[in-house]
Amino acid sequence: METIPSTLNTLKASWEALKTQNPKLRIRDAAKQLNASEAELIATGLGQNVVRLSTDFIDQVKKFPKLGKVMALTRSEGCVLEHKGRFQKIEIHGSGSHQIATVIGPIEQRVFFSAWKYGFAVRNESPRGPLFSLQYFDGQGDAIMKVYIQGESDEAYANKLISEHLDLDQSAAPEPVAYEVPEYTCRENLDFESFSSDWENMKDTHDFFGMLRKYKLNRLNAVEWIGEKWAYPVDKLSARKVVNFAAETELPIMIFAGNRGNIQIHQGKVKHIKQLGDWLNVMDPDFNMHLNEQVIDKAFVVHKNTEDGLVSALELFDQNGEMIGQFFGLRKPGIPQNKAWKNLLDGLS
Repeated sequence: METIPSTLNTLKASWEALKTQNPKLRIRDAAKQLNASEAELIATGLGQNVVRLSTDFIDQVKKFPKLGKVMALTRSEGCVLEHKGRFQKIEIHGSGSHQIATVIGPIEQRVFFSAWKYGFAVRNESPRGPLFSLQYFDGQGDAIMKVYIQGESDEAYANKLISEHLDLDQSAAPEPVAYEVPEYTCRENLDFESFSSDWENMKDTHDFFGMLRKYKLNRLNAVEWIGEKWAYPVDKLSARKVVNFAAETELPIMIFAGNRGNIQIHQGKVKHIKQLGDWLNVMDPDFNMHLNEQVIDKAFVVHKNTEDGLVSALELFDQNGEMIGQFFGLRKPGIPQNKAWKNLLDGLS
C-alpha cells in the first residue's frame, strides 16, 4: 500500500489537532491557519478516505451528466454558490491549454481548464452522514469546483468514473505554486480617451473581457477609472438590499461567483433569505448562496452597453481587488434588461 509523504503526515497531525480545538472550522479556513493549501489538507487522506484523480479533467467533466442529480459547489474568496441538479448539457470549446466548457441547465457554469491542476475523490463523515465528492483544485491548491454525490445521484457510476480516472501515483503530495500576477497598466499610462470610447461602444457584455486584455487592465481598476457614467461605488452591503428586494418582489436575477477555474451562475428567483451574522444567505431547496460580507472591500454599480441597451450589475470586490460576485437582472440576448432591476440599482446610489 502506498503511503503519503512525511510532510503530509505532519500536516495531518496539525490539522487533526486544529479540528479538535474547533470542530466546526471550515477546511479553507483551516488551510490558512496552517499556512497550507486546501489541496494539501485533502491529500493528507490519501490511502484512507481520499484517492487522487488523473489530470484528464476534460474527459472527467464530460462524464458528469451521467452522475444524475448532484450538488455542485463553486466559490470565490467571499461567496459560495451551491446548486442541486444535473449537468444537463456540456460543450467544450477551444483547443490546447485554453479549452473551456459551457455547462447549461440546472447547473450553469463556465469552466476554464487551464487553471485545473489537482483532482481528488473524497469520502468524509459529517454530522449529517457520509459525504462523497469529487474535488478539483488549481495550481495554488485552491478549490475550483466540488461535486457532491447525493441520494438521487448514480453512485455506482461515480465509482466507475473514479476507477477510470485514477492517478497512477497515489502517494504524490500536491506542490502548490504562487499565482503569477499579471502586469497591469497604471493609470498614468492608460489611453483613457480610447478606453472610454471602447467602453461606450461595446455591443455585448462579453466585449468587456477583450477590452481589459487590450488595455492590460484589471477589472477593479477599469470600473474605478471609467467614470460615474458607467460605474460608481455604492455601499458595501448593497447585496443585502438586492437579494431581499428580489425575494420580496419575485424579481428573477442572475448571480455569478467563482475563481480562475470555474464561474458558477444562478438564474432565476430567490425566495428564502437568511442573515446570519456577517453571512448573507439564500437558502432555497435547490440553490444556496453564502456571501461573507466581511470579505467585501468595495462594491460598484457597473453599466455596459449592448445591442439590447444597457446591462447593469452590482459587482463586489475583496481587498485584493479580486471579484467576489456579480448580480444582474435575469435577461436573455435580444431582450432589454428589466426596468425594475435598473431602478433597483439606481436606488443603491
